[in-house]
Amino acid sequence: MSDGLDVIVLDDDPGISQVLKELIETFYSWGDVVCFSKAEKAIDDCLKRDTGVAIFVVDVFLKGMSGFFFLDSIEKKFPSVHEDAIMISGKASEDVVNMCLASNVAYLLEKPVKPYALQLAVRAITSKYLNFAKKLLRDPSLAQSISRL
Repeated sequence: MSDGLDVIVLDDDPGISQVLKELIETFYSWGDVVCFSKAEKAIDDCLKRDTGVAIFVVDVFLKGMSGFFFLDSIEKKFPSVHEDAIMISGKASEDVVNMCLASNVAYLLEKPVKPYALQLAVRAITSKYLNFAKKLLRDPSLAQSISRL
């Protein structure tokens, strides 16, 4: 686990999970990229992390559970998990889109994932945290009030 903003990839197909990890590593440098093919192992890893902030790239349909259930199961540790998630699906049906909307997930990509689409989605989430970090650096009183929480 790094001190940066990690990206956690979960797809029940180990090959796809690894390809997504390698693709993200070609453009992402603000933290580690880790991948999982078993949802239970990903949940266990997430709940053991020191920080409750990461970017998630999650398959909608996992063996034994949905990607949305995965997000729900780590929400106590990662309060913004839904906003920080990029869902991927073999077919983005109306039901999948509606699930994303109901879960407050703003990013949905279809397989095969286009590298530029993944990069833009990851970058959009990263920008939120980089902008917040800049605010903390510029406003010491804000940083101090947050550190008291």
